[in-house]
Amino acid sequence: MQSEKRILTTHVGSLVRPTALRDIMDAREREAPYDQQQFDSILKQAVVEVVRKQTDVSIDIISDGEFSKTGWNRYVAERMTGFTHRLPRAGERAPSNLTIIGEIAKFPEFYAAYDYIQKFNWLAPEPPAAKTNDKESLAPRMVWECVGPISYQGQQAVERDIDNLRSAMRLAKAGHGFLPVAAPMSARGLWIDSYYRDEEAIATALADALRHEYRAIADAGLFLQIDDAFLADQYEQLGARMGDKGRQRYLDRRIELLNHALAGIPEERIRYHVCWGSWNGPHTTDVPLKTILGLILKVRAHAYSIEAANPRHEHEWQVWKEVRLPDGKTLIPGLVSHCTNVVEHPELVAWRIENFASVVGRDNIIAGTDCGFSQSYNHVRVHPSIQWAKLGALVEGARMATRKLWMTPRAVPA
Repeated sequence: MQSEKRILTTHVGSLVRPTALRDIMDAREREAPYDQQQFDSILKQAVVEVVRKQTDVSIDIISDGEFSKTGWNRYVAERMTGFTHRLPRAGERAPSNLTIIGEIAKFPEFYAAYDYIQKFNWLAPEPPAAKTNDKESLAPRMVWECVGPISYQGQQAVERDIDNLRSAMRLAKAGHGFLPVAAPMSARGLWIDSYYRDEEAIATALADALRHEYRAIADAGLFLQIDDAFLADQYEQLGARMGDKGRQRYLDRRIELLNHALAGIPEERIRYHVCWGSWNGPHTTDVPLKTILGLILKVRAHAYSIEAANPRHEHEWQVWKEVRLPDGKTLIPGLVSHCTNVVEHPELVAWRIENFASVVGRDNIIAGTDCGFSQSYNHVRVHPSIQWAKLGALVEGARMATRKLWMTPRAVPA
């Protein structure tokens, strides 16, 4: 995951699913009938197509778009024992990120509107409000509940994902691929716990279970990406509940459990992704990067993928003037954002790359994105045409930066 000749490119993994896949996933989420063979066939062809598009754009390290997954961490329950999928009970409110975002109190009018806007979708032929006679579209979303011991049973699913990606890579003559998996802390997700005595027991069980998926991906010769958005976007809430010392103990333990789950996997096959949550909101309560960077660098990974194009965090490239990137490690800064349909100019991307090169060195950078463009099958952050335009801008910006950085004396940290 390093190059001494040019700036390589990648992204965070999740891309906008085709409508045919989304329709079947919606049926699965509602426990409605669907054809599994049809799903497998559509999925395989969709991965072929999305891999081809990534190589056409000239992305160097590609993914399967997370096309098989209902969501970046929601899918975990589907691959574990101990869970039931059911409708919310009378008076029971399904867990939601919007109930735990601290800045709701600061911007209540915005979040009331945002909650409504999220019901619309870039790919929908008409907004849900227009389907008032469609009972299925108005059906409540089901919830996952843990009712027994967690263990891994997703061997067939992960092998399918591996086979689909590797087969598509061969057809497209793609050189390097990765598959994302949630970290134990983030895999906790928003499901209801009715079995474990406390969060420590849940996290331990998840770490022991997820290590099977981690190892399967690395053993297949693919890069393993660990997604851990909850490290940053839950920071404020953890402090409010536990205090500063309790939060620090909690987060130290979560990193310890992640490293336990990664034991035995070569570091050079691991990349660790952190962002501040995918929603397009004010983000005024986000924890500063410098506060959590020590935790991030404790993870046994070769590369660290960190949100950096978001205007709330773009200035934080300067943190690397004070914190040295460990020797032999690679930084994957986000250089285009998933939070806006504005396509970044390639010169802006190149400028951002040059900033990072000035503090960590040109050979230690891979150009990436802030987050996925569709964190779940039904949360589409940008229009799919914009998604590809952004990746194109990322590639062109990397080429521009390469020409400048390799035409001048070796770019190293000051």
